Amino acid sequence: MATVSIKQDPSVLAARLTKAAETAAAAKLDALLISPGSDLRYLLGAGGESHERLTCLVLPADGRPALVVPKLEEPGFADIPLAELGIEVVTWVDGQDPHAMVADLAGRGGAPSRLAVADVMPALHTIPLRAALPGAEQVLAGTVLRELRMRKDAAEIEALRKAGAAIDRVHARMAEFLKAGRTEAEVGADISAAIIEEGHTEVAFVIVGSGPNGASPHHDVSDRVIERGDVVVIDIGGPIAEGYNSDCTRTYSVGEPAQADVRETYAVLEAAQRAAVEAVRPGATAESIDAAAREPIAAAGFGEYFVHRTGHGIGLDVHEEPYIVAGNATPLEPGIAFSVEPGIYLPGRWGARIEDIVIVTEDGVESVNNQPHELVVLPA
Repeated sequence: MATVSIKQDPSVLAARLTKAAETAAAAKLDALLISPGSDLRYLLGAGGESHERLTCLVLPADGRPALVVPKLEEPGFADIPLAELGIEVVTWVDGQDPHAMVADLAGRGGAPSRLAVADVMPALHTIPLRAALPGAEQVLAGTVLRELRMRKDAAEIEALRKAGAAIDRVHARMAEFLKAGRTEAEVGADISAAIIEEGHTEVAFVIVGSGPNGASPHHDVSDRVIERGDVVVIDIGGPIAEGYNSDCTRTYSVGEPAQADVRETYAVLEAAQRAAVEAVRPGATAESIDAAAREPIAAAGFGEYFVHRTGHGIGLDVHEEPYIVAGNATPLEPGIAFSVEPGIYLPGRWGARIEDIVIVTEDGVESVNNQPHELVVLPA
């Protein structure tokens, strides 16, 4: 695992670790076991992913935290203020059993009965940990950490603004890339390059859904040649240096739309997306935002063609809590960030989606994406 440290104010990390431990205690958990992924990045500012050598933060509900890390990976944590944070570093070398080390650390206050493991910890490690701690129930740490990660602080909000502005700059360049006679894959390659050029560290995803492919919400790219009159869904995003992600969708027409119902149908979608954004405020529920987007689309007769939730939280992960979907009664609070992205998808014909990332403010909503919402007609 190539560990990349993200410079963080130690006091911010200390507060996060303390709050995570307190939340674990309130949930009657003995400890959190956090492997590399966005949770470890949130708690320590450490990037990277899991592999066959175990790295794991053992965060007791009551007691000193410890980081179990392969000896060869220890230098990657040099820029993280582990000593200042009171984190014991326990290294291991090939041939030793790191899962037993984690078990010993988790049991320093007595045999644990309930542990929370990182949602993204691979089975390669969860199963050996279960064997090393046979008396402990394993639950997902996401149920604990979601309450912390949903509410972005000032620095996180600024990072989301920066990411939003960067992806807006890519959409503003779409006339350079999106032309009749080019394949979706060719357009996608140019967009990917622009995502990096405009300030992202990598490309998380590029969707170029032209013509009938636009009716597939999670289409990628293909060898389909874009034709004059095609409606094209462009959904793009990625992380910036701070680790926070952009995600923005706009719908374009390559020349005037070839199908007669495009403009009228798109107007319904535009009104629905606007209504959902305007419904965002402290105290509103996640499901009420979904309903605000869904009702105008259903009233116009397109309800069956809006086939996904209205949005998802965003931050260190592109998709995280809260999910903007029916049945989620989570009340919105200042600092919560999520997408608002209704769509209408007409199978075999065309589709459209409009997506902004919004942040709940003290008295309403702020959008970090500010490119035009109307159907953008590009020169063919």
